[in-house]
Amino acid sequence: MEKVEKKPADKLFVVSGGRGVAGHTMVQSLLIQYPDNKIPVVIIPNVQSNEKIKEVVLRAKKANALITHTMVNSDLRHELLKACREEGVEEIDFMGPLANYLENKIGLISVNVPGLYRRINAQYYDRIEAIEYALNQDDGLNPRRLKDAEIILTGVSRSGKTPLSVYISMFGWKVANVPLVKGIEPPEELFNIDPRRVFGLSINISYLIAQRHKRLSQLGYGDNPSYTDKRIVSDELQYARMIFERGGFTVINVTNKPIETSANEIIGHIYDRFGEQERKHQKPPDS
Repeated sequence: MEKVEKKPADKLFVVSGGRGVAGHTMVQSLLIQYPDNKIPVVIIPNVQSNEKIKEVVLRAKKANALITHTMVNSDLRHELLKACREEGVEEIDFMGPLANYLENKIGLISVNVPGLYRRINAQYYDRIEAIEYALNQDDGLNPRRLKDAEIILTGVSRSGKTPLSVYISMFGWKVANVPLVKGIEPPEELFNIDPRRVFGLSINISYLIAQRHKRLSQLGYGDNPSYTDKRIVSDELQYARMIFERGGFTVINVTNKPIETSANEIIGHIYDRFGEQERKHQKPPDS
């Protein structure tokens, strides 16, 4: 009987007993070498039962997907291989050959715990995740994700929101910042979260105007009266104070302060308010 050649996969599934980060990184590291590649990559994490394996394999069969996997649990890995054979689903095993060598040739015994590498290196991964969050939430971006923030900074332009949020995020905290512009209503999400996590940045008007002049000069612009006029800036600061009071936010004066000092003041408030549950992250060194 003539063998029928199987149609190339329409999708690529990354199946994992953990979060699927390792498998996804391996796949993307290879796919980036093929710039014309347009195959969709789908991560399927937390596959930790025979029932889930069967569900995933049938889903792959229906979608004509190739399964790549990083199953460290040997029993589940064998079950996945078996299910793929039975359903005619192609698979690529990233972990099996090396695991078999370690166990059968060297005689090592696996603890079979998915996500163990990430768990051991949790502090590093939390820090990377927090920095990415801060960058994605900079300057009021993605207000729907404010609910995920552990710390929210708000204030007028050039009050130091971005550098302070990025600095704090380097110690594992998810920080968002929301700009306040007179005449533009802040996102309603700002008032729907725990106000104890929101910090309004207060700044001296003369210092603020100096910072704005400096910024304009760095950008190669001339003077902008609507941005540096003392009366207009005073109105902005008054508007910001009104928002701080309306939301019941904690006000932090950042005038001429080192960024480390402001960061420690903010995190000190979080520790005092939420106790040990917030001590999972590092605290910046004292200035």
